[in-house]
Amino acid sequence: MELSKIVGENLKQARKSLKLTQKEVASHMLMTQQQYSRFENGIFELNYAQIKELCRYLDITPNDLFDFQP
Repeated sequence: MELSKIVGENLKQARKSLKLTQKEVASHMLMTQQQYSRFENGIFELNYAQIKELCRYLDITPNDLFDFQP
């Protein structure tokens, strides 16, 4: 599976586990729900600052986000 799709699916799972909507996460990230949705759908890739902030906000690690198993 393409990495952007894996990251998007992991974002979606983390968001849903906290019972947050895409709109709530998007608002926190200062973007529209449609823009945020593109990250979860693997259409757009996150930049470093966005990765850091989403991991903090969703209480996950970058390893969780990228499905990295050491």
